[in-house]
Amino acid sequence: MRIAIASDHAATDMKAELAEWLMDEGHEVADLGPDAGESVDYPDYGYKLAEVIADGTAEYGIALCGSGIGISISVNRHPALRCAMVSDPLSAALSREHNNANCIALGARLIGIEMAKSCVATFLSTEFADANNPDGRHRRRVTKLGIPPLLSDHIETHQ
Repeated sequence: MRIAIASDHAATDMKAELAEWLMDEGHEVADLGPDAGESVDYPDYGYKLAEVIADGTAEYGIALCGSGIGISISVNRHPALRCAMVSDPLSAALSREHNNANCIALGARLIGIEMAKSCVATFLSTEFADANNPDGRHRRRVTKLGIPPLLSDHIETHQ
């Protein structure tokens, strides 16, 4: 798989370790930065990561910052991205299975490298539940994530 990875300055060590591990696992990895020691703004790297996934350069993304929260928010500003902040393998699996997430965010100050690897491995190996079902409930919901309504009265109920 082609995977892009980006972080802020708080997560450069985790980024480097994950990138090396992913390459050892046979994946193509695009490290979008930053280099260790640079103080940076996480939105810049979140936006950069979102662009390479949206344009097809990478299939999936891994976004890292101290908490995982800020960079996930910046990635999710792009309408083609579904970035889930995860901290355990179950949340990583559900992000793919139910939400067809194409990016995950991890908090380098919140989880260790082994848990991060477990989350990434689970994320990459889990299929979207409605991958072969164009009329599935998860697909319907995921489609709405990319085109949010502008009016608050756009609520559907289903039996």
